[in-house]
Amino acid sequence: MGKHYILDANAVIDYVGDRLPESAALAMDNLINDNLTTSIVVKIEVLGFDGDPNEMKRLNDFLALSTILYVDDAVANKTIDLRKTHKKLKLGDALIAATALVHGFTILTRNTKDFHLITGLDCVNPHGL
Repeated sequence: MGKHYILDANAVIDYVGDRLPESAALAMDNLINDNLTTSIVVKIEVLGFDGDPNEMKRLNDFLALSTILYVDDAVANKTIDLRKTHKKLKLGDALIAATALVHGFTILTRNTKDFHLITGLDCVNPHGL
């Protein structure tokens, strides 16, 4: 069994918007082909933006195919721990990191700097795939 990945908002936007290098887009195709997963926080971040209607439809369609992980007590408690330990970590990033840690996922994100100090959390920049 391989790694499981959870997509951050910027990874969703870059992938759906064809903003990744071709090799990275192909690698993402393979990584998420069998296990397209994201967080409810990412859904809110992505669809809460008032963008181009065509792109918003593509984003909505993509997220409709995703397994959405919700905030439960385990994720909430891990988020609290992360916020206490990493004072500058934004709430959305803490929720996504906690979701990844609780479920054993690697985060696909362009913002690796936001997550690299969190012990036990793996993250990969999709632009570097």
